[in-house]
Amino acid sequence: MKWIKDEEFIRGNIPMTKFNIRLITLGYLAIEEGDRLLDIGAGTGSISIESSLHGAKVWAIEREAEGIELIRTNSEKFNAGVNIIHGQAPDSLPNESFNKCFIGGSGGKLEDIFLYLQKKLENDGIICGNFITLKNVTQFIQLLNKYNYKDIEVQLIQVSSMDKIGLLKGQNPIFIAKGVKEYD
Repeated sequence: MKWIKDEEFIRGNIPMTKFNIRLITLGYLAIEEGDRLLDIGAGTGSISIESSLHGAKVWAIEREAEGIELIRTNSEKFNAGVNIIHGQAPDSLPNESFNKCFIGGSGGKLEDIFLYLQKKLENDGIICGNFITLKNVTQFIQLLNKYNYKDIEVQLIQVSSMDKIGLLKGQNPIFIAKGVKEYD
């Protein structure tokens, strides 16, 4: 399986989960053949597309029109099967069940998303989110605990790249948090 580098994606002004973060996130989600992934706040579709190419059936929801177009264009470029939903979570989320959920953006509706997942995320399903603010990762962890998720993990990732002369250029630090849904 070939992993997609950042420069291969068609980009715009919509945030994209970068390569290193994408690999760790997909590892936390344990994406494999036959999974059903819901990608909330899908951005450019990088998580959705990589997951689809690893055999998952994917639903990607994005509220920004530019993001929807980027997901569509990137899905076609990489021949990935992604069900694209233009809307905001949880109002526009599908009436499907999932065993994996990724939250790249919540639009301030994390608690409402968790309420939706109480019904739609299967027992032992994995939820994983990427956050750039302490406020959001803290709320996510509190909700994991409130709804009795197990195997909670949180990791802070700081990625830097090096230019031609050896100068390091830091990117935003990212919190990756995940939990596994307990049996109801």
